[in-house]
Amino acid sequence: MHGDHQEKDNHLSEHSDDKLISGLNRLIRLAIRILAVLMVGVIFWCIADVVLVLFSKLSKPPHFLLELNDIFVVFAAFLAVLIAVEIFANITLYLRDDVIHVKLVVATALMAIARKVIVLDFSIIKPEYLYGVAAVVLALGVTYYLVSRTART
Repeated sequence: MHGDHQEKDNHLSEHSDDKLISGLNRLIRLAIRILAVLMVGVIFWCIADVVLVLFSKLSKPPHFLLELNDIFVVFAAFLAVLIAVEIFANITLYLRDDVIHVKLVVATALMAIARKVIVLDFSIIKPEYLYGVAAVVLALGVTYYLVSRTART
C-alpha cells in the first residue's frame, strides 16, 4: 500500500478463466448483496429499539429523567445502531472494491469493544474478564494506529 494506489485483490472477480469459479463468484457476490439488504433491515430494527428504549426509560417515574444505568442502556442501543451502520459500510465497500478494508474493519471492532466497555457492570465483572477486554482494546488500538500510519506513508 503505497500512496493512494491500493492493489486490488479481486478474489471474487466475475471474470475468471474458469467458468465454474466465475459462476460461484457471482453467487457469492449475490449473497453479499443480500447481506447488505438484510443489514439495512437490522439498522432500522436497531433504530426502532433505540426509540422503544428511550420511550420506556423516559415514561417511567420519575418521568423524563434517566438514571445512570438507564443512560448506559440508551448508549448501548445507540452504539448498536452505529455498529450496524459500520458493518453495512464494510459490506458495501467490499462489494464496490472487492477488497477488505482493514482499517474500517478494525474501526468497527473498536466501536464494538467500546460499546462493551460502556455497558460493563463493574459490580459483577471479574478482573480476568476486564484484563481480557483491556488486552483486546489495546491490540485493536495498536492495530488501528499501525494501519493508519501505513496508509499515510
